[in-house]
Amino acid sequence: MKKHNSWHDQDKFWELFEPFLFTEDRQSRAKEEVTNFEKLLKIKQNDRILDLCCGIGRHSLELSRRDFDVVGVDRTSHFIEKARQKAEEKELKGEFVVGDMREYCEPNSYDVVINMFGSFGYFDDYDDDRKVLKNMYTSLRTGGRCLIETMGKEILAREFQEKDWFEDGDTIMLAERKPIKNWSRIQTRWILIKGNRRVEHTLSLRSYSATELSSLFFECGFSMVQVYGDLEGIDYDHEAKRLVVIGHK
Repeated sequence: MKKHNSWHDQDKFWELFEPFLFTEDRQSRAKEEVTNFEKLLKIKQNDRILDLCCGIGRHSLELSRRDFDVVGVDRTSHFIEKARQKAEEKELKGEFVVGDMREYCEPNSYDVVINMFGSFGYFDDYDDDRKVLKNMYTSLRTGGRCLIETMGKEILAREFQEKDWFEDGDTIMLAERKPIKNWSRIQTRWILIKGNRRVEHTLSLRSYSATELSSLFFECGFSMVQVYGDLEGIDYDHEAKRLVVIGHK
């Protein structure tokens, strides 16, 4: 596996901000989210599912609880170990693998691939995004479906917040955002304060419009692409909550 050195390749970054990424409320919503995308993707009981960038396994574990054959993949070994422990505690059969989404590819192995919670667009090089989606396409069997759920550029522009903050016990996280490169990326500075400790990280994510992400799906070989405004399948219009794109192989 190639070595990478950007913010998203640092274990310490993900471990430090884990409590703010996977809040109790966000974890509790996994059940509803799985119910919604199960319907949207028309998942059948014998479908094999890949949860790419699974984090601590919120959706993988819920899918496994429903007796689906699911594999969760994430580059952060700390997250994968947590997911494995939870699966063991709950006697679930889900499989969890440490892997970089730029490298992970299992040709013709899955019926469904999901990529949730804005886990697409990390990379400076646009070709890396294309490679990830091409890997997802290649990993699907004929007739398979791929879902990416993120925050669309149109929604980001409509609801843009330059600054906000979040408090958890004795820890405070401040966020400062700005669009860069003509709205092609959102740069965010996260500052974590706990007692006398102060840690700062700057990250940037590529922002996709519905048209841009749909076009990338077609570039990577998908024969049909659907766009929705959330996991319940509402239209992607001025009231859209998230950008959900589904590609069919």
